[in-house]
This record gives sequence, structure tokens and C-alpha cells, in this order.
Amino acid sequence: MSSSLKVTLKKGLVGRPADQRGTVRALGLKRIGHSVIKEDRPEIRGMIFKVKHLVEVEEVPGGAGKPEGA
Repeated sequence: MSSSLKVTLKKGLVGRPADQRGTVRALGLKRIGHSVIKEDRPEIRGMIFKVKHLVEVEEVPGGAGKPEGA
């Protein structure tokens, strides 16, 4: 079973470029402190890399929790 990633928004989006705001929204994050579980795929890793200064990422072993959109 593949692992999942827990992504939490840690910083606000005020004053951030539109592409970063769009990436955070595409990850499913809506407000500071909001967390989502995402499947560990290269596309998701790339999105996280783009906004790594705004989010915190934890690896969830064994795919615990249902990834959004699944």
C-alpha cells in the first residue's frame, strides 16, 4: 500500500503571488491550520515543493486516512 502525505497550511496567503494561492487551493487547503491527506505522487510532491514555505508536511504510513478525491 502506498503512503500518504498530511499537508497543513501554516502561513497565510495575503500578499502571495496568484500562482501560489492557486496551488494551495488546488491542494485543498482553505485556511491556516487546515490539513488534508493526499496520496504520495510526484504531482502532489511538486505542488508541495512550490509552496513549501507555506505548508508543513508529514508522511502518514500505510495510507492511513482516505486521500481526498479518492
